[in-house]
Amino acid sequence: MKALRWMIVVALSLAAVAVASQILGAQATGQVTADTRLPGAGRVIDASTYPSLQAAIDALPSTGGVVRLPPGTFEISEPLKITTGDVLIEGAGTATHIKNVNTRGASAIIVQHPSGVDNPGAALWRVRLAEFRLTGNDKSGHGIEARRINEVFIQAVTVSYHGGDGIHLHHCYEDPRICDSLITYNKKSGLYAVGCHDTVVAANQFEENLDAVRYIDGFNLCMTGNNIDDHLRDGVVVENTYGSVVAGNMIEECNGAAIVLDRNCYGITLSANVVAHEVAGGIDLRGAHGCTVSANTFTIVQKDAVRIGPNSGRIVVCGNNFSDSYVGGGEVVRPADDRSAAGLTLDGAADVAVVGNLFSSVRPKALATGGQESSRILFTDNVLVDAPVDRERLNRSFVEGNLSE
Repeated sequence: MKALRWMIVVALSLAAVAVASQILGAQATGQVTADTRLPGAGRVIDASTYPSLQAAIDALPSTGGVVRLPPGTFEISEPLKITTGDVLIEGAGTATHIKNVNTRGASAIIVQHPSGVDNPGAALWRVRLAEFRLTGNDKSGHGIEARRINEVFIQAVTVSYHGGDGIHLHHCYEDPRICDSLITYNKKSGLYAVGCHDTVVAANQFEENLDAVRYIDGFNLCMTGNNIDDHLRDGVVVENTYGSVVAGNMIEECNGAAIVLDRNCYGITLSANVVAHEVAGGIDLRGAHGCTVSANTFTIVQKDAVRIGPNSGRIVVCGNNFSDSYVGGGEVVRPADDRSAAGLTLDGAADVAVVGNLFSSVRPKALATGGQESSRILFTDNVLVDAPVDRERLNRSFVEGNLSE
């Protein structure tokens, strides 16, 4: 009897092993049957099995899916068009290189509702582009052009050498995210975003674009942890935007200003950035109200480390360090022709509190005034080291209580 029970147990175990082997074999070969396929599973498209990248993208069903791009270099002469939501287009890192050879100003990738209509009713949701390299040429258009895509997510993408913007977001209103990407050598902006809301721009590298970022007519930009270097014009330009933060970025050697707030910006904090070796200016508040400039380090900024112009007011400037290249012991690191370091310039500003900053060896002055008269300026509790203060052209202001040599 025991022998019979043992034989039954062995037989059942062998049957279970056989069934498991069949399932694993079917999964390994892709021959999954209706009985073993995960309910609700969508398409995963291998682009290497299609005649073109566009053909692989066009194979997506209306419900969305995934397109896997293989390694290799793929030349395109017309834009790749993505017209479906809930989509992931993912490559094999920089081993996947999409090269736009178009010379008629066409973008490399266009993400847009299939109707092509530019209104809020023609929007797509949830498109993610990840893990590939995208290059163009001087006569091509934008790299990635997304039009009315809510929750667009661009991650770990290299976007370089385009004749237009590297990434162009047109009214991608809900929650766009640009993260962990390398955006370089584009003829226009690295990232141009107009009409966007709750935008995250984090941990990217921007180098030698015309401007790094232009954020226009938007809301709630959160730009943190980016490296911005060697731009041909400005670093970060924000216009007609409120409720935003630009913090923890490294911004160096732009030909224009490092950060510009213009055209009715309000409720914006610029904090904990390092602004270094700028030629034409650091932070330029051209049209800003109710904004804070705090805990930034301005080192060897050659002109106007912070400038507050006649269309700006109600500004707090606190806890910043304005410095040259002094490293202690009487030693200045930079050569004599590269020691220019500027402080704060007021030109027609009103209602500004400048408190708790350190100004060391800056020229022409820690506080310089020019152009129009500024009024209601509080300049107190600052530390001044080899840094004079201009008290002229200040109306109804208080400049006292600072610690100087």
